Amino acid sequence: MTTPTRPFPPEVLGGPSAVGSMPGEDPAAAAAVVAGELGEPPGLPVLAELPGRGPGADLVGRTAALLPDLAIDREPSGWRLTARPGRDQHRAASYLSHDLDAFQESLADRSGPVKVALCGPWTLAASLQLPRGEPVLSDAGARRDVGQALAEAAALHVAEVARRLPGSEVVLQLDEPSLPWVLLGRISSFSGMSTIAPVPDLDAIALLRQVVEACGAPVVVHCCAPQPPVALFRSAGAAGVSIDLTVTGREVEEELGEALEAGVALLAGVVPATDSAVSGPATTVEPVRRLWARLGLSPDTVPLPLVTPTCGLAGASPDHARRALALAREAARGFADDPG
Repeated sequence: MTTPTRPFPPEVLGGPSAVGSMPGEDPAAAAAVVAGELGEPPGLPVLAELPGRGPGADLVGRTAALLPDLAIDREPSGWRLTARPGRDQHRAASYLSHDLDAFQESLADRSGPVKVALCGPWTLAASLQLPRGEPVLSDAGARRDVGQALAEAAALHVAEVARRLPGSEVVLQLDEPSLPWVLLGRISSFSGMSTIAPVPDLDAIALLRQVVEACGAPVVVHCCAPQPPVALFRSAGAAGVSIDLTVTGREVEEELGEALEAGVALLAGVVPATDSAVSGPATTVEPVRRLWARLGLSPDTVPLPLVTPTCGLAGASPDHARRALALAREAARGFADDPG
């Protein structure tokens, strides 16, 4: 049975966290909300992403700007590998530096695990373009090079956050929203007239594992698709899986149960990320309770889940984002007190 390459930190099991994106353009304000709502044990605070600032603040741009020895620029069609760094690459690096400064300041007096996110290797390969415009995914050599660069970037990023927050264990989240489409062969070519051939599961596992093993931290893989490849994440050595339980189908429950029994942590997206009407903590966490009941799980034998908002918090109002994190905290406490 495959076990995590590095175990998930036990002190935040059963606590609240977030996916990562937040509304607004002020990193200090976002960091203050995260620290205020998720900073107390067993909360797992996250380095906020603020995509509302524009190119370079998005997940793909932030990650691509970290790749050593690879230059990027923003084209109308998306991020593209180039001969020399473009203005948007410098902007992305500046955004991340400001985000890290705010994160460090907001958590300066706190010890305990923190979470940062990068784009996973397969979503990055599907999103990043070669100089001629085709996705990196279309070229086996290019995606190996980008995967190796991402492994190095992840290790450097984790080390930088650990340096800024001494005494805090860093958890790395790899966002893989496109991986299900990569596996099914549904990523379009540059022209849109064809699709890239499906990637075999073993190849997907190998590249993802390369990043997991290189980063020097426990890794959570996040995928908000209705059928996230949980068994694949587990085979790659992930310490946790972050999924949207409000859309996940029952087809993945067997894989999820096996992963939990192997010690993989679940970050359960159940708090609405948009400004819709939200329910109380007990109703919010009900999808987790139903899952636990259907799988016959017990907190005595599997890790308690973390509770998070679903994807898309960047599109909410700042007030709702704060309420969503507070609700995640209350719902997590309620489930930990009464999993049944």
